[in-house]
Amino acid sequence: MPGGRLTKQERQQIALGLADDIPYAEIARRLDRPTSTVTREVLRNGGPTAYRPDLAQHATERRARRRRPTEVPGTATATRSDARGEAVREYRETFTALFMQQGLPRVASGVLACLYTADAGSLSAAELVELLEVSPASISKAIPVLESHGLVLRERGEGRRERYVADGDVWFQSMIAAAQNNTRMAETARQGVRLLGTDSPAGARLENMARFLDFVGESIARAAEQARELLTPPTAATGAAPGEGDTRS
Repeated sequence: MPGGRLTKQERQQIALGLADDIPYAEIARRLDRPTSTVTREVLRNGGPTAYRPDLAQHATERRARRRRPTEVPGTATATRSDARGEAVREYRETFTALFMQQGLPRVASGVLACLYTADAGSLSAAELVELLEVSPASISKAIPVLESHGLVLRERGEGRRERYVADGDVWFQSMIAAAQNNTRMAETARQGVRLLGTDSPAGARLENMARFLDFVGESIARAAEQARELLTPPTAATGAAPGEGDTRS
């Protein structure tokens, strides 16, 4: 299986595959590449409907020029640091592509990937602009999108600056928001049942939908409550989550 970055010819093949509505897995098989490579390439360069191989090639070359390490004789540590930084960037792009597959916009996905890979667990708008190489306006638009899904919190930083946080409990809140959305969908479906009648095919279909959404929503909420403690980070002193190893009777 070939390694390294995609070539210009491979990107042209990807564009032809997308035009023919060929699945990512099949495009990857034809290129003898991992499916994740093709998925990441498409999603970070406009998506399946806006992918352009020439623009993708230029973007890759531009990133490569920016990331090219400065050669300093006798600095093996610096070389290792550069390699690690490149690996982290690649991982962040993979993470971003996965979030995009879940339906989040590109910049919002990038913000979330950056927050989860930052040691501090929080970043300022200026830091996100630098990491993602986008405009401040793009960050301003992405944050409300993430907040609407319950994925990001705001906290006060130095002075009047805000910092954005993606801590563990955000996933719990997101699951609860999903459960509540299912409940609202079930309620709307039952409005249709009352309107169309339980004895009509459409009413029966909506009633089944409502029952399904009720069950799924309740299951999500129950599972999230039961698993919430898994999101609690270990304490620095003991390496155990709060309450774990407690010997009090």
